[in-house]
Amino acid sequence: MAKATTEKYEQLVLEVSDDDGLTWSRMCGLMDVSINRSASVDTDEVPDCDDESLPLSVAKQARSIDVSVSSSGVWSQESHQTMQDWFYGAVTKLCRVGNLNAAVGDTEYETGPAILASLSQSRTKGKKVTAEIEIQFDGTPTRTAKA
Repeated sequence: MAKATTEKYEQLVLEVSDDDGLTWSRMCGLMDVSINRSASVDTDEVPDCDDESLPLSVAKQARSIDVSVSSSGVWSQESHQTMQDWFYGAVTKLCRVGNLNAAVGDTEYETGPAILASLSQSRTKGKKVTAEIEIQFDGTPTRTAKA
């Protein structure tokens, strides 16, 4: 039996660009990253034209696609101002999610403008201050294949 090819912790990356799309940086301190890809699905019931006594058939179609990223970790001085400026500026920044162990030809990066929708900090006595963020892509990210 063949084992699945997997991806290591450091091969799933969350990066933000300094507006040029050429220079990317990772948000220091954020350790846990979750990507949520969801579709809004419309449902219709379709009758059988030949025999109306039959149960209706259910047809589904995706109306829209939504991609968001949530991340948590420790607060870091290195990312503090970037996140504060992004949130309080209420601007979109170029953001990308990378699966660096993707096979050649498969999607390696999902890139697009994104909004920092939430920025939270928490403290617990005896522990480091933590941070949590949620990033929402503005539109459907562009997928780029690994070369």
